[in-house]
Amino acid sequence: MTNRITQLFKIKYPIIQAGMVWNSGWRLASAASNSGILGLIGSGSMYPEVLREHIQKCQQATHKPFGVNVPLLYPNIQEIMDIIVEEGVKIVFTSAGNPKTWTTWLKEKDITVVHVVSSVKFALKAQEAGVDAIVAEGFEAGGHNGRDETTTLTLLPMVKEQIHIPLIAAGGIATGQAILATMILGADGVQIGSRFAASVESSAHQRFKQAIVEVKEGGTQLTLKELAPVRLIKNKFYDQIQKLYKTGPTVEQLKALLGRARAKKGMFEGDLDEGELEIGQISGLIHDIKPVAQIVEDLLKEFEAAKSRVLEL
Repeated sequence: MTNRITQLFKIKYPIIQAGMVWNSGWRLASAASNSGILGLIGSGSMYPEVLREHIQKCQQATHKPFGVNVPLLYPNIQEIMDIIVEEGVKIVFTSAGNPKTWTTWLKEKDITVVHVVSSVKFALKAQEAGVDAIVAEGFEAGGHNGRDETTTLTLLPMVKEQIHIPLIAAGGIATGQAILATMILGADGVQIGSRFAASVESSAHQRFKQAIVEVKEGGTQLTLKELAPVRLIKNKFYDQIQKLYKTGPTVEQLKALLGRARAKKGMFEGDLDEGELEIGQISGLIHDIKPVAQIVEDLLKEFEAAKSRVLEL
């Protein structure tokens, strides 16, 4: 399966394992890369020197391409970027910020840059900034999302119509059938998060992984839009948010309830009551925790089976 994405990243299959906070350590990234897709380390939950350690361990665990996802609004950004360069990482996915800030700096160091967007407007800005590819993420996705709440099914063809660089689909993708669907809509590849969060190699707590496979349709919700829209599993913390909303809270009151380290408490430490459990709507279709290699194999089989069915129509 050769196309613009496999050629850009020098990988076998046009699939990217998303760089998710508290889920995407070196074990997940290296397992993904060893399976023929692109693994990403999620730097958003890592102090700079922790990121360096994960990069070095990933390099020891795989000789295949991998990258780092960097939320641009996070602190220590200069130090994080310096470590990426020092450790010889050649692929960076940026998100949550202005791509103009770092794209040229990274590309001058021979690094392939991809930016995550949630709208046509930001896709055009990213292309103008000089990125090599774009991830268009619909609001079905877990974690932080765009404010326009545009679905993947709608966003993809709209972005495809406006850009000429490679396009990667994200949001609501956990099966081979979904991969084929997004490619029919114009995507060159896909980025998958939730399915890999529920993998053996994910750095998330086992209780959070189990919570993912127990989610049913309607079990996640986009909330805290006044701060930064985030999709999470409905739990005790989510109920506290809803109770506060009934009082007409200020932004400061919402921030006070959110506090600090809620995502770490939920996803990494396994507190299913008080933690922020970020996951996508597609978790309703995730029924087991599997090794990454098995997940990739299943995706490819499902893709080929779906393609055969379409050809029969």
